Amino acid sequence: MVDKLLVVDDDPNIVRITKLYLEKKGYKVDTASDGMAACALAEKERYNLIVLDVMLPGMDGWNVCRTIRRTSDVPIIMLTARGEVQDRIEGLQLGADDYMVKPFDPNELVVRVDTVLRRMRHTALPQKAAADKVYSFGNLEVRTSAGTVFVGGLPVALNRKEYEMLLIFVQHANRIFTREDLIALIWGPDYEGEDRVVDVNIRRLRAKLGDASQGWQIITVWGLGYKFEVASP
Repeated sequence: MVDKLLVVDDDPNIVRITKLYLEKKGYKVDTASDGMAACALAEKERYNLIVLDVMLPGMDGWNVCRTIRRTSDVPIIMLTARGEVQDRIEGLQLGADDYMVKPFDPNELVVRVDTVLRRMRHTALPQKAAADKVYSFGNLEVRTSAGTVFVGGLPVALNRKEYEMLLIFVQHANRIFTREDLIALIWGPDYEGEDRVVDVNIRRLRAKLGDASQGWQIITVWGLGYKFEVASP
């Protein structure tokens, strides 16, 4: 089955070249030149990956990413003309899977697309192996059959990466994971982005799970990594 991609950029030359290179690799490619059109297509169609420019007319790429993430975990590669660390962190906080700074080599973009899609398929395997299990710690419950999480009986909406991270933690309670461990398990061994993506997702996971944990917590083990700590019975 051919992977279907969406390329979003208001520069027609970038769209044309990017589409050409991706189609040459065998991908099916749709395009959009503004944020509203991108959101409409993302809601209507089922894409395997979205290449999304930040500087779009009207609705910028940050807001497009935020809107898409409310209903979809489709992989997103952000394109930005600025290479500041804060821009990259903002994209990661919104749920982007990778980023590239303009101007970029279209061959490198194709490699990034290949890598992200391969990574997604790689990290999907542990979830299948963990099907039909329930992990309960105090007021936290993770149901792998449906990929759902509850705290105090109330559902918690996590994106794909946050859920995968939590699942690893609850499957290995009280074990310390380094950033490198978590990157290899969640983003795959060929991930070449910043390791701060782990810190960003930990922060988001803690915020979504709330401060009312009972008998468990995600703690930082300084100099080593992170641990899902469970109180002894």
